[in-house]
Amino acid sequence: MVKCISSGSSFEKKFGYCRAVIDGEMVHVSGTTGYDYSTMELPESAEAQTRSALVNIARTLDQAGCTLGDVIRVRYYLVDRGDIDAVAPVLAAAFAVSRPAATMIIAGLIEEKMKIEIEVTARVGAASS
Repeated sequence: MVKCISSGSSFEKKFGYCRAVIDGEMVHVSGTTGYDYSTMELPESAEAQTRSALVNIARTLDQAGCTLGDVIRVRYYLVDRGDIDAVAPVLAAAFAVSRPAATMIIAGLIEEKMKIEIEVTARVGAASS
């Protein structure tokens, strides 16, 4: 059975998607930005947006019974390649244990103030296997 997890973000309703979908032991987390969903505020720097996006992802994974350590695949969508040096240490620290397969793409995002979007796939229990 497939289960939907919602963050309550207005984007989910506007575009018709779930923050994450649980399908068996797999957890597919939609592209996530650094918005604070309670205030819909977004930090200014790419580094701060990365940290905030990872907090949002960790909260979502927690609802699915996972942690960042269970992430097996990650995709980064970065607007400005000049921000790579600012976000790389944050990403390296977040995924130091799981070391997932990863792709980084330079792309425009739906709002100009967005600097990074992160999408992950996790497997329940991957960190302990």
